[in-house]
Order: sequence, then C-alpha cells, then structure tokens
Amino acid sequence: MAQCITCGGELHPDRAKKYDYCMAPECQEKNLKGLTMVAIGVNKSAEQYLLLDEQTKDELASGKFADQRRGSFGTSVPSSSRPEAAAPAKAPATAPAKAPARPARQAPRPAWTKSQERLALLYNEQGRRPEEIARKLGLSTYTVTQIILGSRNRGKL
Repeated sequence: MAQCITCGGELHPDRAKKYDYCMAPECQEKNLKGLTMVAIGVNKSAEQYLLLDEQTKDELASGKFADQRRGSFGTSVPSSSRPEAAAPAKAPATAPAKAPARPARQAPRPAWTKSQERLALLYNEQGRRPEEIARKLGLSTYTVTQIILGSRNRGKL
C-alpha cells in the first residue's frame, strides 16, 4: 500500500493513482500545487479550458489550436518566407564576412486614410448604411465595412 510522503500514513488506492500525499490539512498545505489553466478560443461564443502541461504547450506551439478568424497563434513561424539576399562573391581577406542585412518589415498600410475612417465611423453612428457611406467617401462597401468592424473589435464603437 502507498504511503503519504509527508506524514507516512496510508493512502487510499484511488488517491495513490494521482497523488503521493494524504488528505490531512497539513499534508495538503505542504504538497498542494496549483494548476495552470489556459483558455483556447474555439469560436465566438465559447472557449475551451485546458491544463497547461507539457503536451498542451507542445500543441500550442505546433499551431494545433488555430483561430481561423485571426490566422494562427502559438507559432513563431512567419506566414511567408522571403528569399535572403545573396552574399558578395569575395570578401576582403582582412575583413570578416558579414551576414546580409534583412529588410525591415513595415506594417501594412490600411486602404483608407484616418479622415476617411473618422467620417465613416461618424456616418455609421448617424445610422447610415455602409453602401451610402462608401458612395460619400469614394471607398468600396467592403472597405467601409472593414473600417466599422475594425473599430468595433478595438472597442471604439
């Protein structure tokens, strides 16, 4: 029969399957460890909660829990690979060879200006439809819808 690692008392066989300490308050206080939980976004209305153990960490890192609305998370692999610039053919004998510099990534520019965004949101607050706003601002209905949805997602509407 299994024994408690703290007090040496006997453990119930069912408890011994998972724990090596008994239910005595002193033993629990000394040996009890909290569990780390992680919330995985399943869809808009539900989340799945998992214990954050090594297996879950590996699954998160591999991209198993990909949010299809926002792309994937939990991976550090870039979505598109860029070819590296070729190194010079000959480096001077005295200077050590340097790795080619990577071009800096710039954030993608939105397809609208800040003033168009402000006007679209103002018209939206007045109750105008995206088609009407698009005609007034010279944008596509899709672009106006993206402005409005983006603002809602950021909590500005």
